[in-house]
Amino acid sequence: MAQRRLPSLNALVAFEAAARLGRMTLAAEELSVTHGAISRQVRHLETVLGIRLFEGPKNALRLTEAGRTLLSHLTTGFDHIETGIRAVADEEEGALDVSCTGTFSMRWLIPRLYRFQELYPGIEVRLSASHAPVDFTRHRYEVAIRLTEHLLPPEAPSTTLFAESVGPVLSPALAARLHLAEPRDLAQAPLLHTVTRPYAWSDWIDRAASSAFALAGTEYEHFYYMLEAAVGGLGVGIAPWQLVIDDIRAGRLVAPFGFVGSGMDYVAVRRPRRSRKAQAFCTWLAQEAGKTPLPLPMPMRMSPAT
Repeated sequence: MAQRRLPSLNALVAFEAAARLGRMTLAAEELSVTHGAISRQVRHLETVLGIRLFEGPKNALRLTEAGRTLLSHLTTGFDHIETGIRAVADEEEGALDVSCTGTFSMRWLIPRLYRFQELYPGIEVRLSASHAPVDFTRHRYEVAIRLTEHLLPPEAPSTTLFAESVGPVLSPALAARLHLAEPRDLAQAPLLHTVTRPYAWSDWIDRAASSAFALAGTEYEHFYYMLEAAVGGLGVGIAPWQLVIDDIRAGRLVAPFGFVGSGMDYVAVRRPRRSRKAQAFCTWLAQEAGKTPLPLPMPMRMSPAT
């Protein structure tokens, strides 16, 4: 293999930071060095390469065409290096990338996340939203929280958080107007649907109602839009207990027919390698899930016919 012929790594890092941030003073702050050190490294790099990377007056430097080309390659390269380091490092502190659905983040995880930060102030949890199947080979997250509607990587350690239970929810004001006594009364109510769970209502009817009824209603692109519509009195949504606990406790939503199991679980899956940060987070998730109250049961008089 041919020997690599690269300029000083310090010079490349200094140039990339200055070019990416647009100012050498900002690069100096990011790298914890002086402005003069950044300038010297950039000048050294220009000398080695035999080109100008910046042009213009000192107080308004701008990248040359060569500088822009080099920046694009360096940024991509440093991103790959960082990803590789994160893939093998087992650090107690630092960033921890966590993937879960946006609704789960907003309705359950974020309201409780401050307790994890109190226990582990050195770990920065960075959330990203997705409900796609877990794929650690294509994504950088270290922990994924999903429903077991998808197959999970068999080699990845998983932690079951809680079983999902679902039920109809609506605002107290709308409930007072509709006078819902039996599940079949929902046939006269404005129903709310979501693109991400198109069969939620029919699945609930199969498990909880004694007879089917029409499911026409308004469809929302995202689950949290549908929940906000329910809070706003626009109709009756079908929702998991764990995602509406706080709304029910605060009186923003009511659940006239309680909740029944959906047959799926919420699980936390982490990369199949040792990671103290990921393990600490999954352990905390399990403890927090254990504190989550059990769902409101479906009233006996509403039980489906057997």
